Amino acid sequence: MIDVRRAADRYRGGDEDAGISTRHAFSFGSSYDPDNIRFGPVLACNEEHLTAGSGFDEHPHSHTEIVTWVLEGELTHWDATTGESGLVRPGDVQRLGAGAGARHVERNDGAAPLRFVQTWLAPLTAGGEPSYEVVRGLADGTPYEVPRAGAVLHVRRPGAGERVPVPAAERVYLHVVRGDLRLDGAELGPGDSARITGEKGLEITAGSPGELLIWELPL
Repeated sequence: MIDVRRAADRYRGGDEDAGISTRHAFSFGSSYDPDNIRFGPVLACNEEHLTAGSGFDEHPHSHTEIVTWVLEGELTHWDATTGESGLVRPGDVQRLGAGAGARHVERNDGAAPLRFVQTWLAPLTAGGEPSYEVVRGLADGTPYEVPRAGAVLHVRRPGAGERVPVPAAERVYLHVVRGDLRLDGAELGPGDSARITGEKGLEITAGSPGELLIWELPL
């Protein structure tokens, strides 16, 4: 089964007066939708737009693996629990494992707008110690594993006309960052996503240079 969800159908969130614009792919906060709680371990896939000087003040998380992919600008991150801090730029993957509890700050301290996609995953086992890492310059097609959630992220940047195989997993979550793509006859554009269950032999064809996040998920 292939369930395509459009960018225009995402729930609006954030605080635009404070320079924060958020688009949620799943039920989130005041946008409660009991029919759209999660897909496998994926609890959230948020598109975040932060103007210069805006951001999220210190706030808590628990029992969640949070993976961030920056599209434009620089994300300033400070983990109040582990003491880790730094900048996350396009091409970098950041992961915060909240464990039994963690607190962090996310801001745009640069002069340019910041755009990033953040995916929240439920761990296989709740609790544990918080953890944090950044992988700089993740190469196209290099898998990034999130063992605590049993998930693997594949970042692909196909050129026009290039075909990208979809992992033969029981569940796959696909998010289009940029470009015009086709999946099994469905046209996909920026912000669109697909929830794929029990499909084998699928390919994505790029109509223009693109970028997409492909999550290989456990049952």
